Amino acid sequence: MDTLINVSSEIGPLKKVIVHRPNTGISRITPKRSEELLFDDIVYLPLMQEEHDVFTRVLKLFLGEENVFETTTLLSQALNHKEEAKEEMIDLIIDYEELPSSVKDTLKALPAQNLAEVLISGYYPEEDYILFDPIPNFIFTRDIAVTVNEHLIITKAAKEARFRENFLTRFIMHAHPMFDQLQEEKKLINLNHVDLFPPSRKGEVVSLEGGDAMILNEDYLLIGCSERTSAHAIKSLTKVLFEKDAISNVVQVNIPNDRSYMHLDTIFTQINHDHFVAFKPIIGDGLGSNVEVMRQNGSTAIYSSLSEFLKNEISGNIEFIWSGNGETPYQEREQWTDGCNLVALKPGVAVTYDRNPRTEKAFEEAGYQVIHATELLKKAEKGKLNVEEIENTIITLPSNELSRARGGSHCMTCPIERGKI
Repeated sequence: MDTLINVSSEIGPLKKVIVHRPNTGISRITPKRSEELLFDDIVYLPLMQEEHDVFTRVLKLFLGEENVFETTTLLSQALNHKEEAKEEMIDLIIDYEELPSSVKDTLKALPAQNLAEVLISGYYPEEDYILFDPIPNFIFTRDIAVTVNEHLIITKAAKEARFRENFLTRFIMHAHPMFDQLQEEKKLINLNHVDLFPPSRKGEVVSLEGGDAMILNEDYLLIGCSERTSAHAIKSLTKVLFEKDAISNVVQVNIPNDRSYMHLDTIFTQINHDHFVAFKPIIGDGLGSNVEVMRQNGSTAIYSSLSEFLKNEISGNIEFIWSGNGETPYQEREQWTDGCNLVALKPGVAVTYDRNPRTEKAFEEAGYQVIHATELLKKAEKGKLNVEEIENTIITLPSNELSRARGGSHCMTCPIERGKI
């Protein structure tokens, strides 16, 4: 198995990515429990799965089917790879979920694929037995881990509803053979390791989710200080990254502690060398935000906005494509429906939802063509399209149900390898 894991930009050709297809647990969310489970709405699962399947077909078209890894498959393979780790994991999850000890034999007897499905969905279909809550946010694999050059960071969620996601991610990273080399080279950083990442003496918690982390190049890692990522976590991780010589600069981007701007990638993503898609009031005007650059040599710098930082330290040619074309009320509407949340497949080619017309207009004005994913896939199937030749293109996804979960294409991908730019 090719185990190269390396990401040094947000736009280098995407080579390997982890995704999670919406699972049956999502169909058990009720209106009363949606807020508790961090889902903004109840969704129609079959259509949501259809939309996500279109997304993964686009990824496979560009990356190859063998390079799009599904979490359920990874978990199943990890369970098969290390039998002793499987038993330990079952013991821990039974204890954490406060299940009766009789459940242990049931889980141990399941084939790895079935066990993986139960651990993710919380549902044992053979006995119509709901063992534990669903983890609907697992579709947002961006949050579970972050690759920084040759190091992989296992993140730590802020909310209890996401703790089992984190538990399963830790198991995959420690038991799946794809990550063995990282462990051997001590390049796996686990934010759940309390000896390395304890709470502060003032009781500040360590919480950092991948939607707040973006690597601009080999030298700069951005981390949003947000509703889900704490300043203490950023400072703690920065210290470890500098000690491991993993990065030269960590940039803390302070954004409002607000559900609308849950992570940095809800208001800002990169799609090309000098093109960023962003929410103008915060990223351009700097309302409620400022930037602190922490350098490996011990020096620091402060900027009043992310745009000021980018133009001073990254490139003087930076251009922003504003959600809603930078106009109220459209920018607020289209930021809410993930108009700023794009994942780049390569420089100038990125994926977004099909429900943000004013942002699409802004893309076209910036020189991009916009094509719907279903049209793209039809052309590819008929041999009328070569993905190697696609440039300056925004691919739009069907999003009636996916968008209601409050996360876009950037949220739904965890890149573990990108090519150099």
